[in-house]
Amino acid sequence: MATKNQPQLHTSQSHPWHGVSPGPEAPEVVTTYIEIVPTDTVKYELDKDTGILRLDRPQRFSSQCPTLYGFIPQTYCGDLVAKRCAERTGIKDIKGDGDPLDICVLTEKVIPSGALLVHAIPVGGFRMVDGKEADDKIIAVLESDLVYGELKHVAQLPTALVERLKHYFLTYKQIPSEAKRAVEIVEMYDQSEAHEIIRRSMKDYLKDYGQAPAPARKPRSRKG
Repeated sequence: MATKNQPQLHTSQSHPWHGVSPGPEAPEVVTTYIEIVPTDTVKYELDKDTGILRLDRPQRFSSQCPTLYGFIPQTYCGDLVAKRCAERTGIKDIKGDGDPLDICVLTEKVIPSGALLVHAIPVGGFRMVDGKEADDKIIAVLESDLVYGELKHVAQLPTALVERLKHYFLTYKQIPSEAKRAVEIVEMYDQSEAHEIIRRSMKDYLKDYGQAPAPARKPRSRKG
């Protein structure tokens, strides 16, 4: 029997996709699970069955993501996300990529490794199409970051950084010796559209996986 001051031991950890809430203030502020950081020379990805971060593949060429990169828990790129892509682009027969919603998080700080949760403020995103799949990339800033934390719109981001992100997503799956992948960024959108995509991905998640198991929490009070 545990004494009053003895910490309780937990035998299991919440699944980063299904067991963590996107946050009570989503889509304005979202809890984000970080898979990779800019210094990673291999690509890590969440194993959907176990919730453990696994090695997806070594980066065969000089392609490193310039920001923190991961996903928003309890989101899913399904029918509603795909429908929005079709509406905005006119591309027919689009479907969601079947993954949680990807997100890039800008910060001035050097964070040495992933597999952690952060709070991020979405400021826009890329509407990316990979083959016939909607593969949106939300762009966000780390909450309270001293350099990026006050930014609200993608138009405020450094042009060079936006171009680096575009280059990364258009090339990181490409192998020079193979045929070119049909990947394109058809639109860069603002904060309001990012919020719409997040809301749709949360609804897609509920449709496919049911009510989120994580308990609701009161909104956090943010200082400064």
